[in-house]
Amino acid sequence: MGVVDPTLDYELGLHAQGARYVIGCDEVGRGAIAGPVAVGMCVVEKSMATVPVGLRDSKLLSEKRREQMAPISEDWARFTAVGLATALEVDQLGISAALGLAGKRALGILHQAGTSIGESIVLLDGHFDWLNPALSSPLPVRTLVKADRDCASVAAASVVAKVHRDRLMIDADAGTPGYGWSGNKGYGSAAHYAAITELGATDFHRRTWLR
Repeated sequence: MGVVDPTLDYELGLHAQGARYVIGCDEVGRGAIAGPVAVGMCVVEKSMATVPVGLRDSKLLSEKRREQMAPISEDWARFTAVGLATALEVDQLGISAALGLAGKRALGILHQAGTSIGESIVLLDGHFDWLNPALSSPLPVRTLVKADRDCASVAAASVVAKVHRDRLMIDADAGTPGYGWSGNKGYGSAAHYAAITELGATDFHRRTWLR
């Protein structure tokens, strides 16, 4: 089977249920051993009938293509945001709570930009709502497996978050060379583990994740 283009069909169904905005949401860096976890959010409204040509889940795009699509996605969306939780916060809170914290921070950015959060439904990739436990007031959240593949708002969120986090890892590699972060983006490659054995772990590593 070929690659399926993401659409706004699911989002339009949520608009029909009364949502002024649908906030597509996806996480990046969940499985890394170094660096933050990032949560991207992309706000769409029902007047946005078209999807940027070439938009895909970030995992289906090359690094070069993601860099091209990120500003296109940001220009297309009503608002976008990326929230982060640090490696230390992942260690202290656990990954699910850290995702919630990063998502809460992304919502704060959207609120400051002018998104009416109370008139929104969050469309979350996956099958588990890790966002609401981090919020003082619950939001309507819809979880959908493969939303990053099928739903344009979530695909755009995944691209924006991936590019944002990748750039952070490249910058970190320049400041703390030796771990290959510009290439592995903080994930646990054999060379990355070998560098930790040789050089030791840094404050950028999730120490509870190191074997």
